[in-house]
Amino acid sequence: MSRFVDRVVIDATAGSGGNGCASVHREKFKPLGGPDGGNGGNGGNVILVVDGNVHTLLDFHFRPHAAASNGKQGHGANRDGANGEDLELHVPDGTVVLDQHGEILADLTGPGTRFVAAQGGRGGLGNAALSSKARRAPGFALLGEPGETRELVLELRSVADAGLLGFPSAGKSSLISVLSQARPKIADYPFTTLVPNLGVVTAGESVYTVADVPGLIPGASQGKGLGLDFLRHIERCSVLVHVVDCATFEADRDPVSDIDALEAELARYTPALGGDLADRPRVVVLNKVDVPDARDLAELVRADIEARGLPVFEISTVTRAGLRELTFALAKIIEEDRAAKPPVTPSRVVLRPTAVDDAGFTVADDPEEEGGFLIRGERPERWIRQTDFTNDEAVGYLGDRLARLGVEEALAKAGAVPGCPVTIGDVTFEWEPSTPAGIAMTMTGRGTDPRLDNLDRLSAADRKAAKLARRAHIKDEDL
Repeated sequence: MSRFVDRVVIDATAGSGGNGCASVHREKFKPLGGPDGGNGGNGGNVILVVDGNVHTLLDFHFRPHAAASNGKQGHGANRDGANGEDLELHVPDGTVVLDQHGEILADLTGPGTRFVAAQGGRGGLGNAALSSKARRAPGFALLGEPGETRELVLELRSVADAGLLGFPSAGKSSLISVLSQARPKIADYPFTTLVPNLGVVTAGESVYTVADVPGLIPGASQGKGLGLDFLRHIERCSVLVHVVDCATFEADRDPVSDIDALEAELARYTPALGGDLADRPRVVVLNKVDVPDARDLAELVRADIEARGLPVFEISTVTRAGLRELTFALAKIIEEDRAAKPPVTPSRVVLRPTAVDDAGFTVADDPEEEGGFLIRGERPERWIRQTDFTNDEAVGYLGDRLARLGVEEALAKAGAVPGCPVTIGDVTFEWEPSTPAGIAMTMTGRGTDPRLDNLDRLSAADRKAAKLARRAHIKDEDL
């Protein structure tokens, strides 16, 4: 038996980028073939796509983990690695994507709407792409970046023009069944409807959708009963319809008190998508007037309700009395709301140039290391992830890149002293001031760096830290 699921938590893991290749072309009678290592492929993205044929988040309830494929490693002969395939996850129309803190990241409405839930990692550059005048045949390549991993909350908020509200057994399911082709469960006991039902209604040339929300009770806005689980399904509605049971046998209830109780709950509920439910048009439907006592009660309270400025319709889902007037009245309100909304414009790419004084990184005191500094920035942190610390030449190249970016100069201005801990990403090293500018770098064997030769006597941990503090003083091309 199928289940309706409108809230799930998923783990989206994008694919990691493939490593670049360090290779030199070798061919008979061509001793100086040059570097020919290809780039690694990019990792696949995890993408959410709105599918009109999907109406529930049930699949993610049973399979909450989604992972895209990794990019392939580059090869020699300038062969790039294959990109990882994107993983598309089909979600229903009206899905809202939130992060762990409840902040809305995307509101997915309209078939075909896409959202990148997790970004794939970049592939590493091969040594052919890293070659320059200073490094004609690099003996290293960059590593691929790991793919993004995110824990996301998916909530379904039904896309409906009109929402039917009322106490349990008020006749909402019966009403939507006679207005549309929807076939919800109907029975003579409370809370028959446990999931929202959607129906399509045609009134002349107007076509609109109606949502049957499970019965609400006092305290629903605080989660009592089925309250918070389904109040979110009316957030998109253009008009709210109070379905009132005029044939109830409960002595402490009457149509006016039912409306007041539900209005109080709507006032306490804050829509996550913004706006205020108090601004939505209301329509009151006095149901079950086919019962004589119910008709008398409806005639008695009609004047009081109309005095509040609310349109009132007396209907019977059994005899179909009053349904035509109701459908056309709802259609008029919905069409006016559609006309008042601004037209949908195609999305545009907004370019925001980097400020002139933006260095691309920041230097701050490290709260976890006494006298230490913490460097944050997209490029420095990415370069750390791409560096193979087992290769001296790769570490020297990292030092060059950081120096050209201005990291060492910024550390000196911040008051860094030799030996103080500096953290970039997940790597901490002891900072050492650079040697005077103008000293040329003499390249030796592939995969080595002469500036790191004097570090052999240090321990492995100290050597790794010291590598990051040294740089070359040449005007190398910034890749």
